[in-house]
Amino acid sequence: MKVKIWGTRGSVASPGRSTARYGGNTSCVEVVGEDGTRLVLDAGTGIRELGLALPKDQKRVDVLLSHLHLDHVQGLGFFAPLFDPSMEVHIWGPSSATLDLRGRLMRYLSAPLFPVRLRELPCKLRFHEVPCAACRVGDFEICSMLVCHPGPTVGYRIRDPGGVIAYLCDHEPALGRSFPLLPADWTSGCGVAENVDLLIHDAQYTDEEYAQRVGWGHSSMKQAMQFAELVRAKHLVPFHHDPSHDDLTLERMISRTVAAIKPTFQVTTAKEGAVFEVG
Repeated sequence: MKVKIWGTRGSVASPGRSTARYGGNTSCVEVVGEDGTRLVLDAGTGIRELGLALPKDQKRVDVLLSHLHLDHVQGLGFFAPLFDPSMEVHIWGPSSATLDLRGRLMRYLSAPLFPVRLRELPCKLRFHEVPCAACRVGDFEICSMLVCHPGPTVGYRIRDPGGVIAYLCDHEPALGRSFPLLPADWTSGCGVAENVDLLIHDAQYTDEEYAQRVGWGHSSMKQAMQFAELVRAKHLVPFHHDPSHDDLTLERMISRTVAAIKPTFQVTTAKEGAVFEVG
């Protein structure tokens, strides 16, 4: 499978010269199988450009939402396939205690936040609620699991005949304690990420920043590497960069943490346009 990064930021888009290397768009990752099956992980601002770049013969796309915080859905209304009557768009995501997935998305795709209502979109639109039993989309087997982050939030595990990836973009497995505190079986997200070839994981904060933001649902760069060690990932992609971290700050964070942790796996900081081949 081929994995391409279209948006790397968390919280709010932060375009500009100081973020040009790693990118300023919010969370969006594309996964393409050998058979042409195309998954889109989250619908941050990066999804707009992804939608414009889709092959003209693409007739189905599946959008897998980790949760419905604004930075992960704010690009959805600008996703070109939603306005194409020939396209079949499947949206996967968590419901809440009071609303199903469709009802939750209608709150965004409606007045006063958006001029086009969800029911007015001309594409063939289907909704699937997660977490759910493992399912197949083309060559992909998709598993989903609730993880630690405010509000209903899931992590995704995606497997094809060549390998397996995990996407845990907003995740706080440490919960303010020394990490790892518990065995892997008791740690949030481990069921999604165990032994993966590629792990895309929240690494928003420095250790000092995390100490002031415990419970906000994110990890430090150090915790992301410790989590990758715990689940025996082969390749970690630190993701969901803080909007206040410019390119130089990110490079310092990664180099200092690698020097301190000395990881046994490969580490590549998420960068817009980066492509990873798995398998």
